[in-house]
Amino acid sequence: MFRSLTLSAVIAAAVAAPVQAADLHFCWRGANGFTMTGEFGVPDSALSGGMITEDQISYFRITGYEVGIPVGSWSMDDLAAGSTFHLRFDTATMSFPTGGSYPGPASQGWNANGEVNNCGDNGFGFNSGNYAQDLCLYGVWVEHSSIAPQTPLRASTVAYTPDCRLRDLSS
Repeated sequence: MFRSLTLSAVIAAAVAAPVQAADLHFCWRGANGFTMTGEFGVPDSALSGGMITEDQISYFRITGYEVGIPVGSWSMDDLAAGSTFHLRFDTATMSFPTGGSYPGPASQGWNANGEVNNCGDNGFGFNSGNYAQDLCLYGVWVEHSSIAPQTPLRASTVAYTPDCRLRDLSS
């Protein structure tokens, strides 16, 4: 009887415990001094290996920079009717698949559609498709931010600086 009570208590505690989530960070280096940092939350249960989508993350936010100066930001909290939010993340490789046709399993659209022109008048967004990886700023494609579509975009458990260096955790 004691054993079954102990097992019941362990199960009850596990069910009542909050779902743990991994905080992941990434940094994108575009052309001509454009960079973008970002972070998102993934429930530990989704980290077992495989592809996850925007429906499986708990939060997501990005900030864009031009030569280290912030030019815009966007988060899942800003998602509105008509906004684009297409995310694919491979937990086995800790990377975002890139270089595929938009929308698809190897493309991204974070407040920017396949034409990279729907990020809003005061908005900021990112797109990765089969033509390029690039930014949207104030509803306009920033063509000179574009880099090759297959350029890897990986995530880490450590945050990045705007110039894509890992933050120093010792200070």
